Amino acid sequence: METFPIYLVIFVVFLNRYVFGFYLTLVRRRKLAETIEGYEPTVTIVVPLYNEGRSIYDTIASLSAIDYPRHKLDITIVDDCSTDDSYQWAMRGARAFPNVRVLRNPTNLGKRKGINRAVRESTAEIIVSVDSDVIVYPSAVRQLVRRFVSPRIGAVGGRVHISNPNTNWLTKLQTIKYYFGQEHLKNLERGLQSVMCLSGCLTAYRRHVLIELEPILENRNILGVAIKYGEDRFLTHQIIKAGYRTQMTMDAMCFTKAAVTMKGYFSQQLRWKRSNIVDFMVGIGHAWKLHPLLCLQYLSMLLLVLVYPFVIVTHIQTGQFFFLAMIHLVMIGGFSLVYHFSPSVRKLPPWMRVHPIWFLPMAVLMPVAYLLLTPLGLFTLDSSSWETRGHGGTQLPPAKAAP
Repeated sequence: METFPIYLVIFVVFLNRYVFGFYLTLVRRRKLAETIEGYEPTVTIVVPLYNEGRSIYDTIASLSAIDYPRHKLDITIVDDCSTDDSYQWAMRGARAFPNVRVLRNPTNLGKRKGINRAVRESTAEIIVSVDSDVIVYPSAVRQLVRRFVSPRIGAVGGRVHISNPNTNWLTKLQTIKYYFGQEHLKNLERGLQSVMCLSGCLTAYRRHVLIELEPILENRNILGVAIKYGEDRFLTHQIIKAGYRTQMTMDAMCFTKAAVTMKGYFSQQLRWKRSNIVDFMVGIGHAWKLHPLLCLQYLSMLLLVLVYPFVIVTHIQTGQFFFLAMIHLVMIGGFSLVYHFSPSVRKLPPWMRVHPIWFLPMAVLMPVAYLLLTPLGLFTLDSSSWETRGHGGTQLPPAKAAP
């Protein structure tokens, strides 16, 4: 396979995300920074839960400390039939903190259906989705709701930091990876107010938008096979498809745990790869309705995901893999320097920063991920596993798993 076209695709992706994206966020910075002061809608924080162990108690504690009027805020935990002690920890959190209730699904339904159940039972104007291993900064909810400056804005996402950046080399690598994902890779989408994937770690939605989209979200499938992963990306895409704007603010912050083992990391990456593939397959018919730059990015990313594994194999067959590896190394080295000299990184406290050298292993992990996870994702699209990273819950015997 010729290598020039794929490098052209990579150049287009880089041009869109870094050049056009930076330009748009620069020229539209005032509009993107608009806020509505004094806006305090009722809010329900929904936390979907599956096998997170004690982490859910820590999450509940952080949510209970949020700076927001108590009479306008409630917290709903939805346990999707966890097989560890997560439900017990959630109930302990509900007893220890006010305005917290715990629901448990009758069967394992998946993250999105669990959230939908909580949305149906809520009467709040805004639904804030928070993952069960996340610690939320006290001002996060206020920072999210003040960005709903127009009825056209359907969702606003927050900034995700790593809570365990210095555990080992893998968490250090992910700390830098998250930095690029938050600070740079979504610049084009942020500038056009059409962020294509708002993280379930911390995102606020207008409840009526979720109710409007509920039939689509409840019946998500591929050729009749129910899909339970990639809910965040799918939901965000559906919000944009329905004609709403999606935004992201760096002022609403939360902390999530990075995977500490290769098994946990690749399990997460496989889930994300499936999500990307499904999103591209299902959403390609709507891509042409997006802004031309977004459409170009969408199609170029699809081509990159599908073709790049063949490029790697071709380089191995022709004895040019060393050349490809050097390209990866130079590219990752450049990104490491960007991270190191970034003003936003230098403002962070020392415990939240890592040395840029820890990003260099991505030169190996990136081609491995494309070569192995892309075909594996294609052949396991019917998986319904939550594939959590395993944060230390105690496994219970089957007889004790029920509440």
